[in-house]
Amino acid sequence: MMSSVFVQGLLASLIAGLVTGVGGFMIFLKRKYSQDNINFMLNLAAGVMLAASFFALLVPAMGRILLFDPDIHIAAFWYSGAVFAGVALVWLLNDLLPHEHNNMGQHGPHFSLKKAWLFIIAITLHKLPEGLAVGVAYSAEDFMNPDSLVIGIALHNIPEGLTIAISLVAANSSKLKAALTALLIGMVQPLGAIIGLLTMNYSDKIVPLGMAMAGGTLLFVVINEILPETYGTHNTTKSAFAVFLGFIFMTYLKMVLE
Repeated sequence: MMSSVFVQGLLASLIAGLVTGVGGFMIFLKRKYSQDNINFMLNLAAGVMLAASFFALLVPAMGRILLFDPDIHIAAFWYSGAVFAGVALVWLLNDLLPHEHNNMGQHGPHFSLKKAWLFIIAITLHKLPEGLAVGVAYSAEDFMNPDSLVIGIALHNIPEGLTIAISLVAANSSKLKAALTALLIGMVQPLGAIIGLLTMNYSDKIVPLGMAMAGGTLLFVVINEILPETYGTHNTTKSAFAVFLGFIFMTYLKMVLE
């Protein structure tokens, strides 16, 4: 019989993944979304994810890992190694799997379906570590509240779902097909959550190490995937404001939910 923690973590990741579909169906709300619209939403999401990765994963993990060994240097080595492993894992996946970063400004009547799917693969790569983070967080619910992380990832999924839909519509897919594809891509997150939930049950030490690793994967997604795309435009002040706004909102939410 599945434990309540497993069920809760799986349901939370499923809901967060479904929100990707909410973003996809936003394609019906406007005839056209501008580059500024997309950048602002993605920067908000980046700020939310940064706060979620630090306050819901990296900081609690640091506190627990410091209890591993009386020698603080050894504990710090374990922590830093786990964060690095998370970054390296997603970096390796990015290098091994063919994909393309988001170039919303290039979307138009001649935007190819192949190019759209290469971009969608890039977003799909994000969904697995995000789901993993949710699974790890629920495994650690004895000493942290995973709700803020789930909310942060769900909010981040909205602009990603919208960009998936915009990419496919630009490649001459129907709006309905584009929105449903975004919903389907979101279902990768529960797969990542299952991996996190199953692998965190073997040792008390694995959970905080897994949290640090999951935090590293989210940092990579934000720093290597989201921010470079949105900061490629000239309006960096607006981009920075959106990141700060998302970070402050998520910080407030984390404190309230605790």
